[in-house]
Amino acid sequence: MEFLTKESFKEKIFDFEKGEEWKFIGERPCIIDFFADWCGPCKAVAPVLEKLSQEYKGKIDIFKINTEEQQELASMFGIRSIPSILFVPMNDKPQMSTGALPREAFIDAIDNVLLKD
Repeated sequence: MEFLTKESFKEKIFDFEKGEEWKFIGERPCIIDFFADWCGPCKAVAPVLEKLSQEYKGKIDIFKINTEEQQELASMFGIRSIPSILFVPMNDKPQMSTGALPREAFIDAIDNVLLKD
């Protein structure tokens, strides 16, 4: 798992400063976890995502964005509650989910949203 900053987000996900419509530029579909260090449910999701990043290595990427440190990214996505999880398929619109999802929900989203092709 990799932590994203505004600059690495623009390099790996989408360069929003170009003012274009959403165009994912990543190499693989990804999950982006918007979290904060003080958030209990975020801490519950972290080990699930860590394990999934190993199980799906080479198929999807998993990124984390600290909403306290990257407030511009959080506001760009309208993050109001955390954890907020963004599922980003290769050729479709991203889908946001809020709250601590169970492992099964992540697997379902990975198989049916991110890797459906």
